[in-house]
Amino acid sequence: MDPLDFITHEELMKFFHCKKTEISCTEEPHTFLNQLRDHNLVPEKLYQKVIRMKCKDRRQEGVYQILDWLEKERGHCVKQFWTCVFKNHILQKYQVFRSLHNSLLDGSFRCYTALFSAEELSSSEQDSIQSMEDKANGQTNGRKRKKSTEEAEEKHEPGPSSLSKWIQKKPAKRLSFSAPLKQGHKADFYKSQLSVTCGEKEGTLYREKLAKGYKSICSDGRWFSVSEFEKFAGQGNGRNWKRSIYCQNTPLHKLIEDGYLQFLNQKIQLPVSSLEAPSPQSASSAGTEGSWNEADKEGDEEEDGQPVDLSKFQGYALPVSCGSVSGVLYESRFRGSRSKSIRTEERWFSPEEFVKQEIVLTDGHWERDILCHGKTLNYLMKKKILTAHPSECHCFRCSPANLQEQDNDDVCFICNSAGIMVCCDECPRSFHLLCHLPVLDEETLGKNWMCTFCVLKTNQQLWIHMTSEGVLNSPVSGNVMHCEYLLLCLYREDALRVFTADPTKTVPRYTRVISKPMWLDQVKTKLQKNSYQIMRDFVEDIRLIFQNCRIFNKDNEFGKMGARLSEIFEHELLTIFKIQ
Repeated sequence: MDPLDFITHEELMKFFHCKKTEISCTEEPHTFLNQLRDHNLVPEKLYQKVIRMKCKDRRQEGVYQILDWLEKERGHCVKQFWTCVFKNHILQKYQVFRSLHNSLLDGSFRCYTALFSAEELSSSEQDSIQSMEDKANGQTNGRKRKKSTEEAEEKHEPGPSSLSKWIQKKPAKRLSFSAPLKQGHKADFYKSQLSVTCGEKEGTLYREKLAKGYKSICSDGRWFSVSEFEKFAGQGNGRNWKRSIYCQNTPLHKLIEDGYLQFLNQKIQLPVSSLEAPSPQSASSAGTEGSWNEADKEGDEEEDGQPVDLSKFQGYALPVSCGSVSGVLYESRFRGSRSKSIRTEERWFSPEEFVKQEIVLTDGHWERDILCHGKTLNYLMKKKILTAHPSECHCFRCSPANLQEQDNDDVCFICNSAGIMVCCDECPRSFHLLCHLPVLDEETLGKNWMCTFCVLKTNQQLWIHMTSEGVLNSPVSGNVMHCEYLLLCLYREDALRVFTADPTKTVPRYTRVISKPMWLDQVKTKLQKNSYQIMRDFVEDIRLIFQNCRIFNKDNEFGKMGARLSEIFEHELLTIFKIQ
């Protein structure tokens, strides 16, 4: 089933309206425009006019004109638009569509659509919406996700109650600054990345991560939640971050109040009418609901009277444990006792399955015995940090027919984005065809396919101990998979793609400082073309990347990222070759 089937035509229209400017700023939009043309979503005359534009600013205006025409003249085709721009080749090429795709699938798009009222749509649009929804009531488009030889596609879908978790924002208004801007300077609070400070610490805030409740501030090569960043800066206990973290001399609370930033507030009190009927598994917590409401008003105190800092539960991935067994619970997957929402190194588990992994528990119950930061899942559900669906729910996650589809990750293990992926039959990992090494060909995949990580793990007992010199002097031809494994580890850790592409094309004055640039894509290309004869050549190129980083960036944020990746590479090199 297409995850877009779970989103109404009205919501797709509102989201499209909000994102026209962001889409129009796409670099090199030719492939995107060709895709629209192929699907008859742009008039030929307007397409030819925009495609010939050379000036970047004029081209952006032209793309916006196309999107504006599409909204006004082809509003009934908005689902077709999102479907065609979420094809794998478009997602691979454009970061903006990967971001929008994830936003639609995880439900965070509703923070934008909530800013609009239904009355803002014209009567013709309302008629179009009604007819589209009437037509959709009885039919859905089937879509499979590839597992071995079966085709596969993304399986995310927004949680039904995710809208009620978002704070309604005021319309954006002009901001008053505590310090005037210099003439000619403009504060653009709508950038995807914002420079922030807290005390003497500096970092970069990523708007989309903040809106989803993820760790959103990168500082000194590490990721922090907003409350963690305040503690890291030594400015408080993590509860006053809205006033202690500044962007261009403006506290974050002002940006949030005025609608420039979206923030997922886990403490928001939900109206009774917006709550779903409790499932049988969570019925035991219903009797204490009233006492929780009082505790929330008193300051989030638990039974023992101690205050609880709910900011530690803001992340999309929460560490959980049951006795000696540990894993990570993904809030977007959680629907109750049987949803496969807990990921370990080996596989995905439902809470019911996970609690059974602790063999010493003879009468374990998932609500009571699975802990997150010392709190039970029952506590997290009472606080509305987690939401359990009723037993009769038939949504994408709860449907028994889709349980097997949840055995593998929803995003690529390397680039952490969705799309058409191949699923490993030995582990939970999923990969885009081009992200995996060796690069995959869908037509030649066998019935049971193992990823590079699993192949190396399976053959681990066959490895022999080697010396450092022995490894460096060994031929690459006999160690190609080891090299691919090392590259995959680095690609995965380079989440911001700092070391992936050619820095001479994106970093000003780079060649004035660095005489011999090197980057991960270049190493991958040389490996695929058999340019390396011995392992020393391969290892030296990898080390050159981080040597250049240290020289160019010194000890700044990117320099520390490079140092961390360098440590990971050296550790993995010692491990896979068993260097003594």
